[in-house]
Amino acid sequence: MNSEILNELVTTSMPFGKYKGTLLCNLPEYYLNWLYTKGFPPGKLGMQLATMYEIKLNGLDYLLAPLKKAKNR
Repeated sequence: MNSEILNELVTTSMPFGKYKGTLLCNLPEYYLNWLYTKGFPPGKLGMQLATMYEIKLNGLDYLLAPLKKAKNR
């Protein structure tokens, strides 16, 4: 997995919708599931959301913990 993509997940905010302003890494799993059923938006945001969906679906949130911690320093 590309570390740049993971870094973007802890620094990029959702640009629209109910969770506008929420970091992608903090989106609830049920919302990512809903987006999955509706279809992720095209482009980079869609790729980021799909990546976050896979991370949450497979219980890999721990991969983002060190990046979140480093961001908050």
